[in-house]
Amino acid sequence: AEVGMKPFTVIAIVLFSLIAILQLARFILGWEVSVNGVAIPIWASGVAFVVAGGVAVMLWRESHTRATS
Repeated sequence: AEVGMKPFTVIAIVLFSLIAILQLARFILGWEVSVNGVAIPIWASGVAFVVAGGVAVMLWRESHTRATS
């Protein structure tokens, strides 16, 4: 981690990045997921990848600009 980044921010970035990577893997590999017997569509993982990845990038950019200023 960069100097000046708060530990919670680093944990959040890592978590959101991991979620995004797993969602992308499901989207590409077509893993089936069901919750309480209801199948979750593959396209939902594409949306989840964009959202989780976007949050990770925004957190990183925000902490990076704060750390350098």
